[in-house]
Amino acid sequence: MTIQPRRPTIADVARAAGVSTSTASVVFSGKVNVAEATRRRVLDAAAELGYAGPDPRAASLRRGRSGIVGVVLSAHLRHAFLDPVTTAMMDGLTDALTDASAGLLLLRDDPQGDDPPPIAEAPVDAVVLIGCSARTRAAVETVRQRGLPVVVIEGAAGEGVPRVTLDNREASAAIARHLRDLGHERVAEITLPMEPARERGPVTPARLRAATVDVALDRLAGFREVFPDAPVVSAAGNLIDEGMIAARALLTDEAGKRLPDAERPTAIVAQSDLLAVGAMRAAEDLGLRVPEDLSVVGFDGIAVDGLGDQRLTTIVQPAIEKGRAAGAQIARMLAGEPGESVHFTCRFREGTTTAPPAGR
Repeated sequence: MTIQPRRPTIADVARAAGVSTSTASVVFSGKVNVAEATRRRVLDAAAELGYAGPDPRAASLRRGRSGIVGVVLSAHLRHAFLDPVTTAMMDGLTDALTDASAGLLLLRDDPQGDDPPPIAEAPVDAVVLIGCSARTRAAVETVRQRGLPVVVIEGAAGEGVPRVTLDNREASAAIARHLRDLGHERVAEITLPMEPARERGPVTPARLRAATVDVALDRLAGFREVFPDAPVVSAAGNLIDEGMIAARALLTDEAGKRLPDAERPTAIVAQSDLLAVGAMRAAEDLGLRVPEDLSVVGFDGIAVDGLGDQRLTTIVQPAIEKGRAAGAQIARMLAGEPGESVHFTCRFREGTTTAPPAGR
């Protein structure tokens, strides 16, 4: 059996440096001025012993905190970090928590079998839930039962829980009006996943009644303010490939052949830029030109590769700022202050992927 060497302690450093343990401690804390010669002697002894500094676990025990903020995501992590909006929010969240010296622990919100959800037992001081999940409310209740500060980014939070929200419905209605003003009448939409099962296919009234993902529902509601009877299909994820699959369902018949011009949509609204790029690629594969034969719009305002000279017409959302706002509220609550909800608005950005329908 291999015996692991004992980790050197501050007491070991003090003995090697010929000082008291308290003197060695204040050298590492930096909270009290120490004579330079003494400081140098302590640091040299620490280097020789391989002592890197106080064990953060001990400090955590003294404070009664772990120094960790849990971030609960609704998707597989491999999918979540393919989403540029998620990564931008995480950047903003990390920025805001820097001063609080908090690390992040990434968790999914779904339990495995009969096990409790991961957030029920995770060693965290506070929690940020990134919405778009039917399980968000249950996760919030789990966190509140633990007495931890919690902030929800775009999800169902319940009374008294600070939220970071976005004007999804209003922004979606604005981009739908843009297409209507250009003269489009046959317009279809591709939605983000609408339920935990991430079902792909037409959005029927029954599916709509069972849908639970707030972001997808709000964006669809804004679209249908302008095009109430338009066909809608849902994607199984926020991926370019999913946008291609959904767009082909809207542009082709059951045999996979392109619909006649008089029957197919002249414009597609996608609930994300990644889905919009997928729709553009599907159109290209079918011999349709964007925007001459098909207008395409997105939502997010991210940088997307593969558009060539095209600039996507889209809605720009402040993803980094959403993350920063969530982190700022967590920091407030950890400091004993009440958290507050923060609301953001989007802006419309016209590109080159929309034009009047052919013949107008």
